[in-house]
Amino acid sequence: NWMNVEFKIMTRQTFHEQPEPPDPRANQKQRTRQALVEAASELVRSGQDPTLAEVAERAKVSRATVYRYFPTPESLLIEAAQVNPAAEPVEQWLRALDVDDPAERLRGLLSTFNKVVLAEQVTLRTALRAYLDTSLEHHRRGETNTTVREGRRTRWLDEILAPVRRQLTPAKWRRLKAALSLTLGIEAIVVQKDVCQASDSETLATLDWAAQVLLRAALEEAR
Repeated sequence: NWMNVEFKIMTRQTFHEQPEPPDPRANQKQRTRQALVEAASELVRSGQDPTLAEVAERAKVSRATVYRYFPTPESLLIEAAQVNPAAEPVEQWLRALDVDDPAERLRGLLSTFNKVVLAEQVTLRTALRAYLDTSLEHHRRGETNTTVREGRRTRWLDEILAPVRRQLTPAKWRRLKAALSLTLGIEAIVVQKDVCQASDSETLATLDWAAQVLLRAALEEAR
């Protein structure tokens, strides 16, 4: 009868709508991957240039396990860089940001991020080398458009410069972000420290000055 048919349909629907239980193997894989990333980060912070075998020993897993997750040291170092502590202070600062003036917002970003980058130079220089090695390998394979960077800086610049975005054409907006990206991060620090032989305080002051000049020039040009 109709009641039995309706009951069977509802039973089937209820059965199909039940969420699948979590896969314990997936959780274990995630824990193993995280352990490898943390082991690599610890070794880099201690001044080492770790091999996959050294990471395996530090994480107390077999070499075969490491290779299942990361085929090259560069792939592991790049993932380790994504969870580097240099980014978290900026995210915290952004969440608490209550200033409207674009110059002050930009100054706060540079001060917050570049100070942490200076403190984490060993880790970030190692990550930079891994990025470059990976990029060169992609280039050798003809994979010229492969992205190996997360692009935090452009996202941060989008957020802090939002008050002036409408004053600039799309092309000038992209140009300003591209120029300001040169004042943020490990690449800028390497130029100041290695090429210009600047002290930490000189490095921070020079990058802040350059960023402010670029912002003023872009806004004056837009008037």
